[in-house]
Amino acid sequence: MILDRLLTFTGNLATGTISDAITTTADASNVIDLGLNGVPATLTAAQPGGPLALGGARDIGIGDDPMLKLLIMVTVPFTSSANTLTCSLSGAPDSTTTPGTPGSYTVMWTSPAAVPASSMTTAGIYLSNVDVPRQIPGQPMPRYLKVTFTASAALAAGSVYAGIVIDRFDQPWGYNPTGGLPLGAYIPGITVNN
Repeated sequence: MILDRLLTFTGNLATGTISDAITTTADASNVIDLGLNGVPATLTAAQPGGPLALGGARDIGIGDDPMLKLLIMVTVPFTSSANTLTCSLSGAPDSTTTPGTPGSYTVMWTSPAAVPASSMTTAGIYLSNVDVPRQIPGQPMPRYLKVTFTASAALAAGSVYAGIVIDRFDQPWGYNPTGGLPLGAYIPGITVNN
């Protein structure tokens, strides 16, 4: 996979981390600005052409083939727990009252079900493996994207990476009766015809 720091929701550039420790419900550390990078705080809609006339916007998802991917994966395994984690991606247009800041967010994608922390005990487990969604009907074109992690209750120890990537390593997880999830392993008894 190819990682682009400008398209990473988690981590801290100053400390060199790319993942967030997840213990409670929270937004990922970073909001992705698909518009201008480094918009001055004094920029206003009253300037000639408005704030978006300066260019520099990043086009995500429209007409791409293959589409860019939303990747959310476990980087530090969680300790076994009955508590669950749900992930969502939201988008917001530029604020009409304070240009250069997000307006109201609209949820564009939510993980299909709450993932129990007991199934996130292996680094590399994917919590999302979807294409970056387009805006939903009635949603203004998003300039800002954020990922939100929703925990059913406090989670113990564990970190997650979230970002937009050009490709993922989409090898299916196999079956291992002694624990763990080996890559590409077939369940015993299945015959694969060549």
